[in-house]
Amino acid sequence: MAAAVMSVNAVAIDTLLPALAAVGAAVNAGEDNRRQWLITAYLIGFGTSQLVYGTLSDHYGRKPLMLVGLALYAAFSALSLLAGSFESAVALRVLQGCGGGVSVLALSIIRDRHSGDEMVRVMSLAFMLFLGIPIFAPSLGHAILMLSSWQWVFAAIALFGALLLAWVALRLPETLPTERRMPLSAQAVMRAIGCVLQQRDSLGYTLASTALVGALFGIVTSGQQLFANVFHAPETFPVVFGTVATCVALAALLNGRLVGRFGARRTSHLALMSYLVVACVHGGVAWSGLERPLVFTVLQSALMFCFGLMLANFGSLAMARLAHIAGTASAVQSLVINVGGALIGIFIGQRFDGTAMPMTLGSIACGCGALVMVLMAERWRLFQPVAAPLPMRVAG
Repeated sequence: MAAAVMSVNAVAIDTLLPALAAVGAAVNAGEDNRRQWLITAYLIGFGTSQLVYGTLSDHYGRKPLMLVGLALYAAFSALSLLAGSFESAVALRVLQGCGGGVSVLALSIIRDRHSGDEMVRVMSLAFMLFLGIPIFAPSLGHAILMLSSWQWVFAAIALFGALLLAWVALRLPETLPTERRMPLSAQAVMRAIGCVLQQRDSLGYTLASTALVGALFGIVTSGQQLFANVFHAPETFPVVFGTVATCVALAALLNGRLVGRFGARRTSHLALMSYLVVACVHGGVAWSGLERPLVFTVLQSALMFCFGLMLANFGSLAMARLAHIAGTASAVQSLVINVGGALIGIFIGQRFDGTAMPMTLGSIACGCGALVMVLMAERWRLFQPVAAPLPMRVAG
């Protein structure tokens, strides 16, 4: 169920990717790069709403907020069918993202029941399951377009949200006991946020994740244009996207075993070094003019395999000392990661110039930024396993 809740964003974004050109034309988006905002708008709504969900869930529990968010997600997905202008389509996507922001509670639910490397293994399994969605979602969107219009893509997203809402309502237990709930006050919330942002490991790994997610969003926002306008093979984009997503899923599956043997730090630090090497190779290929669909697929698959070995580990390392404020902590971190990542991604996407250079340079720059943040979090040392530190307390 946690994997399904985490999947609401993959469904809302990846299913729409093959239909971006059709939606952009229908709502008079204008130039090709402008329709990238249909992806970024969702991500901004998704990111900014998470602090609300996380904070309120620490007081009211996880399940009530989950039901509210999924209801908003399904409703605004259905209303997107009626979008008559680019501005209304973007606004509805922001509101749809505000409903999808409830997926942040999946991490809180896992953290309510697990800790340490065990939490990493559970998260890896959840990531493996939910990453099956990006493998098939673009193909589903493409198939819907082949049979009908872009409105049915939004109808499919709304149906997924409605079915998940019913499943959560019937089957999700409350994972936050009453005695562990925080008082609901602005002062308590600000103290909790300060606790998150003042910790070196939490802040460093959150910013590292932001940089990596920004590189990913840069690829997502402009990848369809690359295949349609440069490779002249838009029909192969869902297959390539699914192949790349499969590599992320395989990395998530392997990650649980690697963490059990080497620990989260060593695994993720080695993956980050490998990510930088692959990104530099891909940048060199794009600069030389040798970029082809097959080359792009192979290099991006390798890059995303490394990404899959980092994200869950970075998230767990950032949460290591924050069990007592898991809802607020995961919400603050996700807000920074997704809003920051969305802004980085749209910056990279808007640089699209008919080549793969902007996205490859974006991957290199974001990888270097992530390395600096990890070094800051680890006091300028890598690959050093450390004992679990004592949790910080929130006064009041």
